[in-house]
Amino acid sequence: MTHKMRLADSPFEMIKNGEKTVELRLYDEKRRALSVGDVICFERMGEGCESLTVKVVALHVYHSFEELYRSLPLLSCGYLECEIESASYTDMYEYYTSDEEEKWGVVGIEIEVIPDIC
Repeated sequence: MTHKMRLADSPFEMIKNGEKTVELRLYDEKRRALSVGDVICFERMGEGCESLTVKVVALHVYHSFEELYRSLPLLSCGYLECEIESASYTDMYEYYTSDEEEKWGVVGIEIEVIPDIC
């Protein structure tokens, strides 16, 4: 199955360059439809019309971002080496509320870039 998701410039580039291999999201209805082996077409937000195709390698489901941050390597989640010490699960509250997190749980979508089919 193929899914579509949008990404801001920075995470888009990090995935494209192989620096980010885990995308963090709420485990909402849309993400519960994901399965290992599925394809995600990421569309870059902002200027231009660029897409990136990835395959879902693994799904890491947790009750909270705090639990996810303790379990997954943050370098794979889009942090730079110099940001690791200050990285916090509360960074995700820029995108999601704690109520959404409590309602849905969270997922780390482990991905690998594949030839673009979007």
